[in-house]
Amino acid sequence: MARPLRLEFAGALYHVTSRGDRREAIYLTDEDRNAYLETLSKVCERYNWLVHAYCLMDNHYHLLVETPDSNLSKGMRQLNGVYTQYFNRTHQRVGHVYQGRYKAIIVQKEAYLLEVARYIVLNPVRAKMVRAAKDWAWSSYRATAGLVEPHGWLNTQWIIAHFSRRKTTAIDRYRQFVSEGKKQPSIWEQLRNQIYMGNEDYIEKIQRKLGKEADLSEIPLSQRRSIPKSIEHYAQKYKERDQAIVATYQSGGYSMKEIAIYFGLHYTSVSRIINGRYYAQ
Repeated sequence: MARPLRLEFAGALYHVTSRGDRREAIYLTDEDRNAYLETLSKVCERYNWLVHAYCLMDNHYHLLVETPDSNLSKGMRQLNGVYTQYFNRTHQRVGHVYQGRYKAIIVQKEAYLLEVARYIVLNPVRAKMVRAAKDWAWSSYRATAGLVEPHGWLNTQWIIAHFSRRKTTAIDRYRQFVSEGKKQPSIWEQLRNQIYMGNEDYIEKIQRKLGKEADLSEIPLSQRRSIPKSIEHYAQKYKERDQAIVATYQSGGYSMKEIAIYFGLHYTSVSRIINGRYYAQ
């Protein structure tokens, strides 16, 4: 799979994850987790980050971080680099702590911040490590839910203010919102082009930034393409089925298998159509 895009701009919101090398643990003790949070605190102060949610698992972490100053990569180098030095020094190890580069997904704040924040704090519940989000000490849930005092670098206000102007009501509704999330489908079904969590208008707006702020030679073609329409859109647009199939495939958003299922054809039939005269035109 192509490397994820490192698109940075002022005010960007990211869901960031980083996993342990060979899927090994990156936190062996509570002291490790506290050391990571202290490092994160310093990164937030230095780079003016706003963290809306976080969760430290055993072999990976999740952050929902907003960058007012367009500096995600600089902050991540310090965050992962300083923690790696701490971990190796403390546990008398050498080499990589993290598995390759971190993964960053661009999130549309108004439409998806709440969903992503909920997904993050429910990680220990989905992993069956605890029964409820409140039982996991190493996430932002307890602070956002008013159970503990939040870290100075954790911004709980945007999330809470969404539910009510009254703090007590807002917190109650936030707790209910998170509880209901255990029954919701995965949010990653809505991921576009590997890196976008947002609606079509937002993604098109972000993609217009590519020509101004990004080196296109570093961006995989699949991530530069416009977000494709639904298969139904192409089926209605083209009267002839084979033309609709070709147009759908050329949009870059669907595999031959997905197209075959929609049109009720065998995979090999779709392959022949795509590689036939319409594809050559």
